Amino acid sequence: MRKSVGLLLASGLIATPLAVSGQATAATTTATAATTGAATSAQAKPYSSFKISLKHTKRTKRGGKITYYLKAKNLGPHYADYYWIGGEVPKGVVPTLRWGAAKGTKCTWEGRWFWCWGKYRLEKGATDWLNFQVTLKKGTKGIAKARLGIIAYDVPLGAENIDKEELERIGIKGYTWLKTAKTTIVTPPRRPTKTWTPPPVVQEYNPPASHEESNKKKDT
Repeated sequence: MRKSVGLLLASGLIATPLAVSGQATAATTTATAATTGAATSAQAKPYSSFKISLKHTKRTKRGGKITYYLKAKNLGPHYADYYWIGGEVPKGVVPTLRWGAAKGTKCTWEGRWFWCWGKYRLEKGATDWLNFQVTLKKGTKGIAKARLGIIAYDVPLGAENIDKEELERIGIKGYTWLKTAKTTIVTPPRRPTKTWTPPPVVQEYNPPASHEESNKKKDT
């Protein structure tokens, strides 16, 4: 149920541009519309706030790999039970990625959006994590940009089985904490000189075989 309700809610969130929020201030949305601005954030505070830590590959070759290491700490004031970790993967990647996370975590990938959910409840002060690796298509150039972090919803007790229309009517609030990760895609010169420095080799990420996710829309 958490997956199905979450995807219904997320559909209203990801249909609009997601703002990159600060560590303690969340961008706010509802099941029907996105709300931004400092005034709105001040008026509606989430049940739980998150601190996002993100490390990633800074330079890679064309057709190479990018690895992301994401952590999210629940700063409270309450536990979080309807939250997802992940986010928007770069454009121009092959439709299969590999991921690792806490035991019991499950993931789904549709379009540019890769979301995972693990413990049903994350206590205040606890940290969730997600590592994953994407492979660039040979023709992808320039900068590979991802936006990763948390989406969380303030779903009241007893609302877990409410259908999408009712959730929209009562205006369930959603919040995002996202960080931008940019990776430079390096194209080697036709005639390398002594000053040419290739990007470091990105090690293959090898989680269990079950931790391989395919993009259901294959439109990356």
